[in-house]
Amino acid sequence: MKLSYAFLWCLQALTLTSAAAIENRDLASTILGEIESAASCAGCDAVLDILKLLAALGNTIFVKTLTEICILAKADDKDVCTGAVGLEGPIIAQDLRAMSIPSHTSQLFCITFFGLCPYPPVTPYTVPFPSPKPPTSRPAVSGQLPIQVVHFSDIHVDPFYETGASYNCTKPICCRPYTSAEAPGNNKYPAGPYGNTKCDAPVSLEDSMYAAIKQIAPNAAFTLFTGDIVDHAVWLTNQTQNIKDINDAYTRMSGLPPVYGVVGNHESSPTNAFPPTALKNNVEQWVYDTLSADWSRWIGATSASAADKFGAYSVINGNLRVISINTNLYYGGNYWLYEKTMETDPSGQFAWLVSELQAAENSGQRAYIIGHMPMGMGDAFRDASNYYGQIVNRYSATIAAEFWGHTHTDQFQIAYSNYTAQSYSNALETSYICPSMTPTSGHPAFRVYSIDPVTYGVLDVITYIANLSDPNYQTTGPVWTKYYSAKDEYGPLVTPPLTDPAAELTPAFWHNLTTVFETSPTAFRNYKNRQTRGYFPTTCTGTCQTQEICAIRAAESQYNCATITPGIHFRKRDEVIERSQGVIEVGECEGSILRPILAKLAAKDGLLEEAVLKARARYRKE
Repeated sequence: MKLSYAFLWCLQALTLTSAAAIENRDLASTILGEIESAASCAGCDAVLDILKLLAALGNTIFVKTLTEICILAKADDKDVCTGAVGLEGPIIAQDLRAMSIPSHTSQLFCITFFGLCPYPPVTPYTVPFPSPKPPTSRPAVSGQLPIQVVHFSDIHVDPFYETGASYNCTKPICCRPYTSAEAPGNNKYPAGPYGNTKCDAPVSLEDSMYAAIKQIAPNAAFTLFTGDIVDHAVWLTNQTQNIKDINDAYTRMSGLPPVYGVVGNHESSPTNAFPPTALKNNVEQWVYDTLSADWSRWIGATSASAADKFGAYSVINGNLRVISINTNLYYGGNYWLYEKTMETDPSGQFAWLVSELQAAENSGQRAYIIGHMPMGMGDAFRDASNYYGQIVNRYSATIAAEFWGHTHTDQFQIAYSNYTAQSYSNALETSYICPSMTPTSGHPAFRVYSIDPVTYGVLDVITYIANLSDPNYQTTGPVWTKYYSAKDEYGPLVTPPLTDPAAELTPAFWHNLTTVFETSPTAFRNYKNRQTRGYFPTTCTGTCQTQEICAIRAAESQYNCATITPGIHFRKRDEVIERSQGVIEVGECEGSILRPILAKLAAKDGLLEEAVLKARARYRKE
């Protein structure tokens, strides 16, 4: 069945709600006139109209219909279709029912789900501040004996990992006996006891990392854990198991230096699902209840009470204020955020962050901001990233550094006061993005920072790994060794060299390093390979290199040179539009399986249209 004039008007007749929407514009004419433009939203609007019709039949029919066609079209395994659609489908159906098409919300939805539509301009908004920015700058290093701070992220522990289960499966993660043929003793690809790159981390790997941290940095001042405990079998998540996993992980962390955690996108069920407070939907309150209770031993009752509201808190350690924010409130994968009118400040977290940084400034404190998703990544809504960037700019003299996870790779990003004329002189802040413990992106890793005890500036970043390629890895267990020191490897490359152990790795230093990456293929190649800790060497030259350096220089997401890859191709033939599948990209820590499934289904010519008609016929009979 093709998307034609006749079919569009057939859909119009099915429901008065849809008819009212379609009457506001000549949808068929618009599509047929603009469909050849890859940047046009017209094709996506047509797909959304079809999905909106299905959502209008209610959550039960929406979920049942998408599950059936997911299985029939073999978009994924039957159990994955059933679980993913069942968990995520009701939220998407709610979005679609409230959505105006076209609109700012629908445009963002099209980008996220189908790789269609251009990025809309950032919605102008000036963040209010209680006082103007003072004429101060980053303090000079003290020269005193440094302290250590530990940082690990994205542990993604799989409690159902089984030694001997197959690591070669059809699911997003393996090393589980999904079938008897994949059980220990019945397959040709048995997983070892300490993990595999096709699988999330076994508890044995988690325990070995905590033991290594205690041995390598026994006197560390504190620990930063930037989130994601739950495994990637997201089609199987449920509240009971997630609570168990979260509690187990934080129990195993006991004995580490004080742990300051954040809310990862995988902690909820469905994954990524964190309704802002304005929706008055407390369906995920159990996540905040669980995390705040676990964090209370390290952050105290007052901060834990704050965290229980929407996952954010601050805690003071010495003259440092550690501010933990919930980045899920700005995450494109959080489908609760696709409201008819998108919120400027979901849950009031930006206003809260301003108050915390103002308090730090008034008290003469430095501040760390910690969170899960780096705010400059393509995952972050551009509006929210811009508003966050205004806050960082205003309090740049107070913020010593920012720490994130989510990408699973070893990266950094730089914030500037002027993104149109980036230079070392207007580089404001550095975002330190920690590689993951789960081995899906390479060797398991954690970091130890050398920190000035007065300014809390970062003096060095030392990454430790457990080498999966070690022939003894699966027999005697992980051995955690130093992988590299940022100062040792990058300090000599800039002009003048920065090798003094007491010197800070300032935002200006990191900017100067990016200029080295532009002119030294060796330096850039080494940086790129270190992202996976050398496990997955890659070739990145030309446009790839230019875009990667652009992304480093973009702690604000609208400047990260991200490109939209169409997940659906449209072709006009006579008076009919045909659809086919494009490139459906899946992020390392995305958390949504329904998004790529929905893109596959929408790309199959006529599939959604036929499903809507059948569902409508079935609905009428019932």
